Amino acid sequence: MPHPASLRRAPVQRRSAERLTRILDACADLLDEVGYDELSTRAVAQRAGVPIGSVYRFFGNKRQMADALAQRNLERYGARVTERLKEAGGGWRVALDALLGEYVAMKRTAPGFSLVDFGNQIPVGTRGEPNRRVADRLTDLLAGHLGHEPDDDLRRTFLVAVETADTLVHLAFRMAPEGDERILQEARELLRAYLGRVLD
Repeated sequence: MPHPASLRRAPVQRRSAERLTRILDACADLLDEVGYDELSTRAVAQRAGVPIGSVYRFFGNKRQMADALAQRNLERYGARVTERLKEAGGGWRVALDALLGEYVAMKRTAPGFSLVDFGNQIPVGTRGEPNRRVADRLTDLLAGHLGHEPDDDLRRTFLVAVETADTLVHLAFRMAPEGDERILQEARELLRAYLGRVLD
């Protein structure tokens, strides 16, 4: 469920929450099909099988809808990373592989993710804010796992790592539809070298 701040009205009942899920799923599918510029609230309502008023109940415009989708992507990413870390054990290198692996997997498979991801790709919010949101989420998620305090230094370290990964993963996907593996490997090596100075 997206953060309530990205919604005009948070769903209270299960039926309302299911309707919101259908709206966001339709938004994601249409982003892949027609792109952000051609996306419309009317098309989303039609695809979701809901009245247009249901879309406006949650969102004032398509930008707010895309922002809620970005928030949902971040929640799903956090959940997927948490599951991988439970299965994989400790160490920051294992954590890095989980973080980067899940990001690339979502770029390849999650509907609408290639356009929205966590909010950087379309005019959602302020440039840089989505990456700060991701870095803060990862700091809170990983600090205990890595045996570090979630202080300002660790937050800055993760912000630099997230900005770097964001740039290089987008480059990899500009070079090849499924992500250029050589560039993705370069991204891993660069992040390992950077994080090793702080986390070793």
